[in-house]
Amino acid sequence: MNTRGLSPEWLDELKRKNDIVSVVSKYVSLEQRGSKFWGCCPFHHEKTPSFCVDQYEGLYHCFGCKEGGDVITFVEKMESCDFQEAITRLAENAKMQVPHFSTDENVMKMKKEKDIALNILAESAKHYHENLYKKEARPAQEYIKQRGFTRHELEDFMIGYSLSWTELIKFLQSKGYTKDQLIMSGVAQSKEGLYDAMGERLVFPIFNSFGECIGFSARVLGKTDFAKYKNTPETIVFKKSKVIFGIHLLKKLKQEKGLKNIVLVEGQIDVISMHRWGFKNAVAFLGTALTNEHARELKKLADEVILCFDGDEAGIKATLRSIDILRNENLSVKVVRLENGKDPDETLKEEGGKEKMQKLLDNALPVLDYYIEYEKSKVDLKKPDEKAKFVTNILARLKGFSQPEQEAYLPKIRDVCSVPIDVLRRNLGINIMPTFEKEDKPVLTSRINGNKRAETFVLASKLHKKDYVNQKIDLKKLIDGRDKEIETICSVPRLSMLYDIVDVEADEFWKDIVHFNFSSVKSSEAQYYSECLWTLAEEKLKNKKEGLMEQYKRSQNLEERRNLLISAQLIDKKIKEKNLEDFYA
Repeated sequence: MNTRGLSPEWLDELKRKNDIVSVVSKYVSLEQRGSKFWGCCPFHHEKTPSFCVDQYEGLYHCFGCKEGGDVITFVEKMESCDFQEAITRLAENAKMQVPHFSTDENVMKMKKEKDIALNILAESAKHYHENLYKKEARPAQEYIKQRGFTRHELEDFMIGYSLSWTELIKFLQSKGYTKDQLIMSGVAQSKEGLYDAMGERLVFPIFNSFGECIGFSARVLGKTDFAKYKNTPETIVFKKSKVIFGIHLLKKLKQEKGLKNIVLVEGQIDVISMHRWGFKNAVAFLGTALTNEHARELKKLADEVILCFDGDEAGIKATLRSIDILRNENLSVKVVRLENGKDPDETLKEEGGKEKMQKLLDNALPVLDYYIEYEKSKVDLKKPDEKAKFVTNILARLKGFSQPEQEAYLPKIRDVCSVPIDVLRRNLGINIMPTFEKEDKPVLTSRINGNKRAETFVLASKLHKKDYVNQKIDLKKLIDGRDKEIETICSVPRLSMLYDIVDVEADEFWKDIVHFNFSSVKSSEAQYYSECLWTLAEEKLKNKKEGLMEQYKRSQNLEERRNLLISAQLIDKKIKEKNLEDFYA
């Protein structure tokens, strides 16, 4: 079961009270056509609507990118949240209480601590921001003026200031929060007394995708022995390995205007500067190497990432490290090469900086082009040993790509190093010898594919409760190896409830039948159903007859041979008459 401890009845009520058309309409403009609602898919870019919402079944499906699910799945994907968070938000919308169980004591304790931490962080963020406009915040105000931050950026990013090492602590304690709670939330630390973890720094709140403050990154403004930047330590809500600065604004941008790609920069100053100049799709990770969790968070919002790291040696190393991580999460990656070791903020402040940045982003290099340029920059191709080094290094990188990609780039590599393509192919391990093997005849494959489609249509018709379905048929007798799935199909009262039982989107079998495109059937659905039913039945009967005839050939007993022959003839009669009685329940 996939109900995470919640009863199917409660989940069904939750879905009924959160009409899927109403929920989806908050994100997508829908138009009713017949019994379905259609719009442009929020999960990929398209001009012609292929995103369909079935109000009766409580499901959505995109015929373009194949995304689909129920109202819970939709909220998970649109809000980039997990099942529990989606349930909580839908329950709040429906004014329903999420049930708790006695076995969930630890979970409830953790939830309570999380709520307290989020409340403390929200209070702190607001207080820091209000501090910024006080006369005591002159160091922060001067820094902001120097950086060129506008009021708009200060408000969007809720930038604030810590006036002293104890001022925030006194404020929060006046609200009733305890020492342990302040430390647990990460806003305070204890060493010979309780003090503000971000004391006397310019403070950048860190928000999750829901716009909840989960921690802070703060910059010291004067000369000090301390590190320039300091982040909130790991807490119940702050996990640096998945925190992305600006993700709440990125998600908002996607919901309002769509999102073609994400620009990933190195720090929060670069993010703010990019936003100021109109590049609202910029985000950053915080003072740590990019992780797989970062990549998965980005993947929820877009399929393409443009790396725009500093042009210095550290930025180049970070770029090379990040490419593999992003590609491992099936993200398309491009790279901007900034000149003379500059960062995005410096580039934008130059004369014509905005136009220059736009041109750099428009001309961002695909990964393999970037690798070629990078490896070229490290060698002198006029020297044979350096050329050999270039070939070795670039082919080592090329091995991580598909053969079509390799073939597409081999001519470019040849032009750079003047090494024949056949030599490059051999070094890659590509077989360049022609093959004279005869192709397999496609007859069997065609028949198997036809039977698979027949199975899919028969099961989809049963699941979608089509009125032409032959209720006498025992599908377990007709279809092998799917007993458990057939029991589920026959028992689920409403199609949308299937999502509470199995992970539909992770299993191709379930995706195929749940999202079966019945409009693709050229004849009438009822006629096609009968044809598919008989295709499967005929195959079973013929296989049964073949088994009987094999026994007939091996048998030495005349009586047994006679009985086997009669049984085979009866099967022939059933095939001729298209008799389905063998498959009745």
